[in-house]
Amino acid sequence: MIVDFEAELWIWDARKGESWTFVSLPVEESDVIRDLTEGTRRGFGSVRVKVSCGTSHWQTSIFPGGGGGAYVLPIKQAVRRAQGLEPGDVATVSVEVLGL
Repeated sequence: MIVDFEAELWIWDARKGESWTFVSLPVEESDVIRDLTEGTRRGFGSVRVKVSCGTSHWQTSIFPGGGGGAYVLPIKQAVRRAQGLEPGDVATVSVEVLGL
């Protein structure tokens, strides 16, 4: 499953001093991912993914948002720098769920 979307970068409130930056996947697609990965998720409910953002490509995990909402994707500093992204900017992202 591949999800292409645009989302605003935001900083995790609990780690503002460390600037952990994320984007939220669309809720509808998050629900589908949750259904497809039932019983195969990793620690903290994470799901392994391959990500593209601009010219940057990497593998990581997405994590369930609070209350069963959207999955969240960490956008590491190296990617933000390479793509010229700051919190509050909108990024175009492609997420491929691995291991289905």
